[in-house]
Amino acid sequence: MAPLVKNVLPFATLLLNSGAWAEAIKLETPSYNTIEIGEVSIFYREAGPKDAPTILLLHGFPSSSHMFRNLIPTLAQTYHVVAPDYPGFGQSSAPDAENYDYDFATLAETIDALTQDLGLETYTLYMQDFGGPVGLRLAQKHPERVDGLIIQNATFHAEGWNPDIVAQFAPFWTERTAETEQPLRAFFKPETTKWQYLHGSNRNDQISPDAWVSDQAGLDRPGNAEIQLEYLWNYQDNVAHYPSWHEYLTQAQPDTLIVWGRNDPFFTQVGVSAIQTILPEAEVNFYDAGHFALETHAPEIAEEILEFMAR
Repeated sequence: MAPLVKNVLPFATLLLNSGAWAEAIKLETPSYNTIEIGEVSIFYREAGPKDAPTILLLHGFPSSSHMFRNLIPTLAQTYHVVAPDYPGFGQSSAPDAENYDYDFATLAETIDALTQDLGLETYTLYMQDFGGPVGLRLAQKHPERVDGLIIQNATFHAEGWNPDIVAQFAPFWTERTAETEQPLRAFFKPETTKWQYLHGSNRNDQISPDAWVSDQAGLDRPGNAEIQLEYLWNYQDNVAHYPSWHEYLTQAQPDTLIVWGRNDPFFTQVGVSAIQTILPEAEVNFYDAGHFALETHAPEIAEEILEFMAR
């Protein structure tokens, strides 16, 4: 009986603290929500204390808020975190491409409406890939709402693109035909989706297949290829906005953290140097990862974010 008596005190202490422990777990655990924005239903993950500073997590192609699943619980211990899925991605609705404008201006307006419906008066923007042009549109429209920027493998400089990727997009943007579309359709194939996750990573054994399987399930939905082609066609409008965004950043000089997979096959480190030219005070951290650095370096990136936010 002695061992049982000896362990009563720690057990009692655990019971006394269980309320605080349960509350902490509740904050870290995301809620899964859907809200109607105009013609579309937008799915979003939300976690953390709602009276804390907000971090708005903006995903890339071909992912969704699912890409932040490993990051949210750590950030939510201290901060309010919101991660939406764009129309045509993840769990958000996907109207037929003929009946909905799948362009980045509309996308940014949709996310802007989401933030207003949720009462987000200020936020720090986490921008990855597609999240870059979405976030910068929000920042340029509402500079007073932006507490800071976290940039992860999202470029807004022409020189930041891998020339091999540019070679695939240029004919498509010059003249859209079935022939020029073909190289872009390769981005929707299962082997390409898997490659995007594995390429450039030195920790492939830590990348869950759930990541690319989840993305591919979205790409394989009927009509989704046409949706993604509309986004990729409209991406040239983002390139046209680069000078305007440079001007905004030069004038605003927002607090900026860059966390970057150095082996990204799409956006190179040259783009990071270009950002530093505009934002010389930006803090930069590179990881031996590819385009989706969170898959392998979420703990390290979370630590950098927490330190950045605290400052």
